Amino acid sequence: MSSTARDTSIRTYRSKRNFAATSEPAPKPATSGGAAPIFVVQKHAAHRAGLHWDFRLEHDGVLWSWAVRKGPSLDPKQKHIAAHVEDHPLEYADFQGTIPDGEYGAGTVETWDRGTWEPAADPTVGMEKGELTFVLHGKRLNGRFHLVRMKPRPRERGDNWLLFKGNDDFARPGIDAAALEAEVPPPRPPKRKTRGQRAAPAPGAVRGKLPKTQAPQLCSVADKPPEGDRWL
Repeated sequence: MSSTARDTSIRTYRSKRNFAATSEPAPKPATSGGAAPIFVVQKHAAHRAGLHWDFRLEHDGVLWSWAVRKGPSLDPKQKHIAAHVEDHPLEYADFQGTIPDGEYGAGTVETWDRGTWEPAADPTVGMEKGELTFVLHGKRLNGRFHLVRMKPRPRERGDNWLLFKGNDDFARPGIDAAALEAEVPPPRPPKRKTRGQRAAPAPGAVRGKLPKTQAPQLCSVADKPPEGDRWL
């Protein structure tokens, strides 16, 4: 992993939160199940960082997490900064509510999309290389997506990636997070489940496989968004 990558362990998640003040879930011992791994996108109206979308992929008992300023898009030409942040516990996939003022991430969190995901290759290797290609099966997001680590600039802090849609049957030019929100209602709250179980795919999820003949389209320097799109 890049030497500039921040600590993404659950220890970091715990250290940033006062669970006596926030209703966010405290980490429990990680478990893994045999069901398909989940993904969740949470719309986060943060008081300090501003509106963004938290994009999370379940892997090895935690949620890999990125903060996306402009949100996911179905337009392959829209490549948005995704700031890699600390891993979150699986219980966070069900969290909705208001984080109090004075606490880390203060603001309102709501579920924007959820479902299951399929990696195109070993996700652990992909995370180390900084290239993740996967298929989402959600209510608002379906089909192939890419997460690609950006080359850090001099003296730059953080671990910035790009999130963008792959070219497949689900790609739709001009359809960004706001257009999807207006067009498709949010997913229903997940059914209650016991520890170790996984929620079923979101209603309306579309199943599909990665096209074997289509190679991942990784970004180049020319794909980098303008300075105004950088995560703050």
